Amino acid sequence: MRLKIVAGNWKMNLDFEEAEDLISAIADELENIDLGHAEVVICPPFPYLEMALDIAIESVFSVGAQNISHFDNGAYTGEVSARMLASMDVDYCIVGHSERRKYFNETDEIIAKKIDQAIEHEFITIFCCGELLSERQAGKHFDVVREQIEKAVFPLSEKEFYNIVIAYEPVWAIGTGVNATPEQAQEMHAYIRNLIASRYGKDVADETSILYGGSCNSKNAPEIFAQPDVDGGLIGGASLNADEFIEIVKAIL
Repeated sequence: MRLKIVAGNWKMNLDFEEAEDLISAIADELENIDLGHAEVVICPPFPYLEMALDIAIESVFSVGAQNISHFDNGAYTGEVSARMLASMDVDYCIVGHSERRKYFNETDEIIAKKIDQAIEHEFITIFCCGELLSERQAGKHFDVVREQIEKAVFPLSEKEFYNIVIAYEPVWAIGTGVNATPEQAQEMHAYIRNLIASRYGKDVADETSILYGGSCNSKNAPEIFAQPDVDGGLIGGASLNADEFIEIVKAIL
């Protein structure tokens, strides 16, 4: 049975007190929920990771980083390495988010190096892929996603790939309030699963969690998560509200 995952990507939001209040509120709500074969991941900004990890000790959620460096260590001012995060017992990391590609010029080659770092330090890696609106309108969305996955993820061995979670995030739906329809999400998720099967075999593909991200909220999550190849969500803005986030978590159960 595939692991169901709801991961909250806070991006660059909240001050320390606000972050502590939000994590505590989510932890309190999770006490009353039987997650079963599902996992909740909170990905706050780097300065709040230790605080999140301290609260997680008494709760059922895992903690993830929003990014890692493609360098292992050295004179790279401002970078945070996978080795550093692993030493803190961070479980997950997000790699390849479209905002990193757009604003920080991350290429598929750089993202592949980040994945190598994450795998070396035994992270569960949430790899993001997705197309621009112009690419979907041109009918190139499948080609774009395939190329992103082939360049960044498919160099991994089958054993290494078991630590990969795929997050399909159509760029035109991120932070826009416009989400892919359940049918569009299912179509792409099924395509991604078939791609994985062609590289690693059906058994591996059937065990791979594929998440949807892009203006996912408590209202549309139940219908999107009900699709057979959608295994949860990578949640942006809606993860900044405890009640909203918990309703999304409930939608995966």
